[in-house]
Amino acid sequence: MATYKKRGGRPKTKVEQQTKIEEGSATAEVFNTLDEGANKAEQWVANNQKYIFGVIGLVALAILGYLAYQTYIQEPKEAKAMNEMFQAQSYWEQAMTAVENDSLFNLALKGGNGQYGFEEIIAKYGGTDAGNLAKYYAGIAYLQTGQYQKAIESLDGFKATDEILAPQAKGGIGDAFAALGEFGDAMDYYKQAANLNTNDYTTPKYLLKAGKSAIEAGNYSEAVSLLSQIKERFPESTFVQEADIFLGQAEVMQ
Repeated sequence: MATYKKRGGRPKTKVEQQTKIEEGSATAEVFNTLDEGANKAEQWVANNQKYIFGVIGLVALAILGYLAYQTYIQEPKEAKAMNEMFQAQSYWEQAMTAVENDSLFNLALKGGNGQYGFEEIIAKYGGTDAGNLAKYYAGIAYLQTGQYQKAIESLDGFKATDEILAPQAKGGIGDAFAALGEFGDAMDYYKQAANLNTNDYTTPKYLLKAGKSAIEAGNYSEAVSLLSQIKERFPESTFVQEADIFLGQAEVMQ
């Protein structure tokens, strides 16, 4: 009958005894090392308690300070800025639908009826969401009144995440560059506007403007590429017919 050695039994030979002793020594050494490490860590904490608590206190104060700033300073400032911008927005909206609109845009920018215009809102509340939005409104007002460099600066300073305003801001910069005759830059911004939020309106609209600017810049191959995209990707768009006309021009001049 076969016999099997049970695990955990007493070592019988000297070799087994030596192995057992070595295993026990190794295990003890590991535990001793861990104990030493723990003791060192405890000693370090004990020696640096003031520093540790000081850092924790500073972090806590920073968090509390931030929350207090947001609650008692930033939020009321945001509300006040939005309230004071109401009149300027009203002038701007009227100007966008009026035939003679320069005076309305000027009121939107400079203020009227004792209320701030966008320029004052930006200067006084530049760090708020309202101040940021005022840069967009002001940029479009500058563009509509022929102040193209100011339009570029204001719209470029506008930090947009909105899917509607973001492409319009980039497109507005493109319009300003086109008005200045800088068609290469205009094309670049129109392309950015087209790609910011793909949809059936702003994408073909700005692809068309980019294509026309490419033609003006003498970049006919790029114009063909941009205008072809409108026909291929947006065949039902209202911009297809105009794109087809300029595409024919670009192909002939290529």
